[in-house]
Amino acid sequence: MGSFSIWHWLIVLAIVILIFGTKRLRNLGSDVGGAVKGFKEAVNEGKSAAAALDDDAKGQTVENDVRQKEKQ
Repeated sequence: MGSFSIWHWLIVLAIVILIFGTKRLRNLGSDVGGAVKGFKEAVNEGKSAAAALDDDAKGQTVENDVRQKEKQ
């Protein structure tokens, strides 16, 4: 009783297809796929932006160290 058999899932799938239709389900699938792709691109852009900020911060630290040594 805890798990569903393959027949239960096939019946549920058939009911969903009857209610929503294949065109709407196809559109929903492409929308979800596009959202996932956009999310992955944003994550990758965020990582590259964070890496660029880290590189800039490292450069500023070195410049500040040089300036402090010059003042001494």
